[in-house]
Amino acid sequence: MVRGKFGLAAMAIAGLLACAPAHADSKVEGDPSDVLGTWSFQTKPYRNGECMMSGTMYLSPHPEESQYSCELTAVEVCSMWGRSVVRQSCKARRFGDQISIRSQIEEMLETKVEGLIYVPDNFTLTIQSADRMFGALVSAVTAPAEFRRANDGIS
Repeated sequence: MVRGKFGLAAMAIAGLLACAPAHADSKVEGDPSDVLGTWSFQTKPYRNGECMMSGTMYLSPHPEESQYSCELTAVEVCSMWGRSVVRQSCKARRFGDQISIRSQIEEMLETKVEGLIYVPDNFTLTIQSADRMFGALVSAVTAPAEFRRANDGIS
């Protein structure tokens, strides 16, 4: 596991992006409407600047139209209780250029102070381009969040 505040968010797997189109009617490569693949995200500071979240999300095809299956790993760092790393499964639903992500906690990979309850991380996003989505974390707190497509490996 990479240590550091933004280490996990920096990890990207370029090979996952080299998959073939999922459906016969899939969009052209580079089309902003194609959101499948690996994304890195980061929120603005929240809880009066005490906390920040970063992580990765992988969107994969779902049998139902305008829906995606996803996996999300969130790294929350708060000055008052430390760092939490949480693996979550999620479902994403698309409405035009809007994407709603609803998560469920699968595993606490690293926990913060005993007794604190971690709430699943949900997001409401707008597709800005083929490699950027912007919106908000909507969970125990609300904060602006930016998602960037993980196109290249980290050297």
